[in-house]
Amino acid sequence: MLKRLFVASVVILGAVSPVLAAESVAVTPVVHDELNRALDDLVGQVHGLGERWRDHFRRVDSPAERPLITLMLNWRQELALSTSQVQSLEKLRADFQREATRREADLRAAETAVTTTLQADPVDLAGVEAQVRDVERQRADLRLARIKTIEEGKAQLTPEQRTKLSALLASASPRRGTPTTFDVTPR
Repeated sequence: MLKRLFVASVVILGAVSPVLAAESVAVTPVVHDELNRALDDLVGQVHGLGERWRDHFRRVDSPAERPLITLMLNWRQELALSTSQVQSLEKLRADFQREATRREADLRAAETAVTTTLQADPVDLAGVEAQVRDVERQRADLRLARIKTIEEGKAQLTPEQRTKLSALLASASPRRGTPTTFDVTPR
């Protein structure tokens, strides 16, 4: 009886195996293509994350674009900032952080739209051009908002405080790896 059961199982498996093998071959390419697309998307997102990470921590191109508001607040005693000056600078920084967060989210969405458009075959060159120009406009708008905020912060200082700030900035030239180089607060 056991022998018959074993033989029957082998026969059934032998008969079903080609059917299962044929079905799995038909399914594999679809899964394979979907996996390739998912991996390509993941690689694109990781690449974008790497660019954002580098942009976030890159050295500021110009001394005028250093995190001056944060530096002013850090040097509040040295600059003899009044309570109202500190409050005003903190408000400028907080408002800019809120606005920058919103703008950066919009910028990431626009970058994602460019990536999606580039996946089409053929690529709509006019559409991609418009999207890339929009991304760069948004990036420029964010940079200009930052510069305007810095200038508003500097306007809060008296002439004597500005002179003292210049001296402090000259004596504290940022080096790679110092907190001022990697400070992420609005400038």
